[in-house]
Amino acid sequence: MAGTNDHGMPDPQVEARPTGPRRCTAEYKARILAEYETLDKKGKGALLRREGLYSSLITTWRQQRDKGGQAALAAPAGRKRTRGTGRSRS
Repeated sequence: MAGTNDHGMPDPQVEARPTGPRRCTAEYKARILAEYETLDKKGKGALLRREGLYSSLITTWRQQRDKGGQAALAAPAGRKRTRGTGRSRS
């Protein structure tokens, strides 16, 4: 079992991973965009690595910002969730 030692106790050196997609606030997105746009190419790569982000998220956040400012940045990136696709699991 990952994250435990031989005695069944949690390993203190293994951090628990968050479940589900990461949620970013509008303030965080705006701060990262502002910082990203002031950096050179190497600095941009360093920022993405430090924050654990992909460049595609920056593109999406820019589009959201240009579309509607803070309200648009508050929207999650990615596909919209669909409910009841009509498929049943057997």
